[in-house]
This record gives sequence, structure tokens and C-alpha cells, in this order.
Amino acid sequence: MELLRPSLLLTVSLSLLQLVSAQTSTDSAEVDALNKLIDYWNLRRKINLTTIDPCTRNASWASENANPRVACDCTSNSCHITHLKIYALDIMGELPSELFMLRKLMDLNLGQNVLNGSIPAEIGQLSNMQYLSLGINNFTGRVPTELGNLTKLISLSFSSNNFFGPLPKELGKLTSLQQLYIDSSGVTGSIPQEFANLKSLRILWASDNLFTGKIPEFFGTLTELADLRLQGTLLEGPIPRSFRALNKLEDLRIGDLSAEDSTLDFLESQKSLSILSLRNCRVSGKIPDQLGTFAKLQLLDLSFNKLTGQIPTSLQDLSTLQYLYLGNNNLSGELPVNIIAPNLIALDVSYNPLSGNLPRNFAKGGLSMNVIGSSINANNLQDGKALGMMQCLHSNTKCSNKVPSSSFSIKCGGTQIASASGIEFDDDSKTLEAASFYTSSGNRWAVSNTGNFISNPNGPLYIAQTDSQITGTLDSELYKTARISPSSLRYYGLGLENGKYRIDLHFAEITMEDSLSWKGLGRRVFDVYIQGERVLRDLNIKKEAGGSKRALVKTFEANVTNTIIEIHFFWAGKGTCCIPFQGTYGPLVSAIHASQVSTGNGSSKGDKKHVGKIVGITVGCAAALVIISSVFYLWWTKDSSSHIRIFTDSPKQNLVR
Repeated sequence: MELLRPSLLLTVSLSLLQLVSAQTSTDSAEVDALNKLIDYWNLRRKINLTTIDPCTRNASWASENANPRVACDCTSNSCHITHLKIYALDIMGELPSELFMLRKLMDLNLGQNVLNGSIPAEIGQLSNMQYLSLGINNFTGRVPTELGNLTKLISLSFSSNNFFGPLPKELGKLTSLQQLYIDSSGVTGSIPQEFANLKSLRILWASDNLFTGKIPEFFGTLTELADLRLQGTLLEGPIPRSFRALNKLEDLRIGDLSAEDSTLDFLESQKSLSILSLRNCRVSGKIPDQLGTFAKLQLLDLSFNKLTGQIPTSLQDLSTLQYLYLGNNNLSGELPVNIIAPNLIALDVSYNPLSGNLPRNFAKGGLSMNVIGSSINANNLQDGKALGMMQCLHSNTKCSNKVPSSSFSIKCGGTQIASASGIEFDDDSKTLEAASFYTSSGNRWAVSNTGNFISNPNGPLYIAQTDSQITGTLDSELYKTARISPSSLRYYGLGLENGKYRIDLHFAEITMEDSLSWKGLGRRVFDVYIQGERVLRDLNIKKEAGGSKRALVKTFEANVTNTIIEIHFFWAGKGTCCIPFQGTYGPLVSAIHASQVSTGNGSSKGDKKHVGKIVGITVGCAAALVIISSVFYLWWTKDSSSHIRIFTDSPKQNLVR
């Protein structure tokens, strides 16, 4: 074979080089748009494409783990940008028009930034989009109806934003959608009937939105659902019986329903469930025996409902079960003897008219157990004197104390400390667990915790702490630790002299940041009850204090008529779940101080409707500055929340109605 002459070889090589170059060049309009985006979001230091083609083969910014990431499709005559990721880099501003010049985008990830403004209608021009993530930002306005044009979407997220108005019915056209994350997005109104068309949907996170109306019956036709979360909404029950068709469910979390009662009749064939949480759903009736056949269950939470009857012995067969929460119901009888299976970590049966003895293996290592508010013989589990005091929770028990106390002070989550005004706050640094009850030395007060932070990367922590200074107070150290809870946190003042008490609740948000970063977009929201009456609804510490790491004091007056004060911090499913990390939500309290202001018998037992007034006073935290912001009266009404009323006519009455 004749060898090519050097001049001919050079000509061929140049031709091949030109061909390769032509094949890898990117559409000039897209290159221009991308560079304008990079400058607009001040990303030039992270990805400088001024002199380099963004679709250069094997570029470092094209790898799966790159951030920012730009990846392309070069199968046609020119390359087109198909993937753009700018994730958790705190980019700010509105979505610029240049973004919508990237018409071939298939995957756009702008999650965990501080983007604001409304989402332009031009978003509907990106018709090739399969994965769109706009979650954890500061977007406002209405969710654009043009999202319904993106019919190739497989995953859509706009959770943790500040939208308003209803979900657009046009989203029902996204028939290829498998994942929809809209939790904490701000949307309101009913869930559109058109969502019944989303037959491919596997994951729906929709908690912490002001949805109204009943839980849609058509959810039962979305038979591909594996993960459904509907907590902290305004939705009404009942849970539809059509849910029995959802046999691919692995994670079902519904909570905080109103209006009609629900039952557990829909639980038949959901044998793939590993997490089942129906907390505070007005669930009545009995726990079905077939739950014992759900062999993959790891967490079962049926607390704060209206369940009756005995706890089924079939629950003993759940060998994989780790967390069992049945507190605040009307369950009776005795605990199944072998309810504590080898893998069980937490068992809460508090506030039920249960009786009998502790189950076998109650002393198993690694187990936490809470039976407060029941008649279970728990002398082997808790201090006998403290348990005797806790019997004052029962309506038929009249309590007194030979040497009554008139005050108590607790440094929640921290060690003993004296305030600038000389108040000695007791140590409360003991480690609590997922179903704990603990009494202080001298039995002056007690604390009870229920719940676990699912998927929290920091593990089972129930104390928050910071080294930062707390502003707005002379007692910065008082706020540097706090008790936190994923569900229910109760403090009790024990052995008190009857009369009227002033209660100071100290708060400071020390976990959620107060910055211009996406980490400052979290919202902690919870309720507070004193003596069974809700005194704070949807408390947002950071918002009321004017920022994180700022002190906030709330002051109330309440009557003690049976030697005990109960202060209950309760998560009702609201607030963000995952900012700055997974499992950041639920009640937080820094310190409690209660002192008697007058003696007396409190509310009259002869008055069946009047519970007694609780006067709420908001106290500013600047030293020596007290601002009375409200005085209000709380009366018992038929829509009272689902909590145990104590120290009134019916201390054990469950207020789920």
C-alpha cells in the first residue's frame, strides 16, 4: 500500500480536526445566554466559559457531581445545553429571560438558593424538561399554569417557597410525572380534581400548605404511589377508603385532619409500608389485627387520635418495628406481654386508660418507654414518688402536698444556671430519647418527650445548642441550649400549692440560621398548651423575635387546682422540614420559670363550661423592658384541639371531637 505524502497527511488531519470542531461547537445563542446567566449570578469564578465552548468533551463541569454543572447533547450538527445545575450556591435575583433561551434543557436544578420574584410564564417554553427543581428558594406569586406545558416532566419540585393561591389544574396534564415535591410552598385551596390524571406519580410531598376541603377520593386511584405526605394542612377527613388500593405504599404520613373522623379500615394490602404515621387524624375505632401482618413496618405512629379497644397482640409479630407511638388515645386493657420485640427502640402508650403490668423485656437495653397518664404499674420503670404525683393527672384523684412548692425553674436542655435577676434554673441536661419520661431531683418537675426525627443526619438528638451570643437579653447563656422535639414535649410542675401562677417561657431560635443564605429560609412552627388550653398557635420564634439567636419571652397566667402545671409544646405538622438539614422542625424551648402570684382554688368544678381564663402577656426580651401586647381569654369550645385537658372538670378528657 502506498504511503500518504506528508502534505496530504497534513491536509487530511486538518480536515478531520475541523470536522470534530464543527461537531462539538455549541449553538451560539445558547452560549451567549449561558454566559449572561453566569455573570448575572456572579458565578464566573466557579465556571469561566468566556473562551471555552461549554460543550467541550470531557469538561470538568459536565460530570455528574460538578456544581455548577453544564452538560450537553451533541448528537446533531451542533451541541445543545441539556443539563444545568446551580445547586445550593446562594445565587440571588429573579429568573432572567436568558434562562429560557436554553430551549433544549432536560434537567434544571436551581434548588437551595435565594432566588426571588415570580416564575415567568416563559418556563412553559422548555418543553423538553424532564427534571425541574426550584425548591428551597424565595419565589413568590402564583405557581404558573404554563408548567402544565412541560408534559415530559418526570420530577417537579417547588417546595419551601412563598407562593400564594391555588395549585394550577394544568399540572394535571403532567401524565409522566413520577415525583412531585410541593411541601411548604405556600399554595392554598383545594387539590385540583385534574390531579387524578397523574397515574405515574410515585412520590407526593404536600405537607405544610393551606389546602382545604376533604382528602381527595381520587388519591386511591394513584396506585403507583409509594411515598405520600400530607401533614400540617387544613384538609378534612375522613381518610378515603379508596386508599386500600394503594398497595405500593412504603411511606404514608397524614396528620392534623379536622372535621370528620377516620378509621383504619383502608389498611388491608399495604404490606410494603415501612413508615405509617397517622398522627392527630381523628382516627376512631379499633386498631385492626391485620397491622400485625405488615412485616416491613419500622415506624407506626397512631398518637393523638380517638382509638379504642385493646392493643392487638398481633403487633407482637412486627419483628422489624423500631418505633411504636400510641399515646393520647382511649386504648384500654393491658399491654401485650411480648409487645417489646427485639428491634423495638421506643414505645409510647402515654395518656391511655391502660392498666396491668409492664410488658416482658421492658428493661431491654436501648429501649425507651413512656407510660405516663396511664394506670400501668410502672414502679420498676420510674421513681415511685414521682409516679404518685403524676396520678394527679387523673380526674378522680384529688391531690395535695404536705410541703407544697410555689415555683419551679428549668434550664431546658442545659445545666444549672442563675439568671441576671437571681433565678436559679435547674439542670435539665439529661439525655432524652424517642419515648422518655424524666423527673428532676427532688421531684419538683418532670419532662416527657415523644417522637423521633426521621432521616436526621445528626442522629437522635433532642437538645439544640450554640456557641453564638444571644441578643436582646442580659442572660445569653440561658438561651444557648434548648430542648427540641419532633412531636410532643411536655413539662410538668409537681407538688405545687394551688392558686394562680405566672409562667415565663423563654425561646431563641438557635438551629435555623438568620442569614442571606438558603439556610436562612427555614421556618419552625409549633403550638403551646398550658393546662390543656392552647395559648400559642403557629409560634414562629425567629419571626416574632426578629431573627435567629434573639431572645423571646412569652408570659402567661394559669390556675393550679390539683398541684400540677402541664406545659405542652406540640408540633402540628407545620413549618419547613429540612432547612438547614433534614429533620429540622418541631418545638424548641430554652427555659421555663413558673411562680405563684396568688393562692386560691382556681376554676370552679361546678362550672361545666368555664375552664378558667389564661391571661397571655407577650414580654419583650430587651433587658428591663416589658411590653404588654395582648390580654385574652380562652374559653372551651366544641372545636377544641386534640389534647388532654387536665386540672379542670375532666382532666383525662380527650378533646378530639
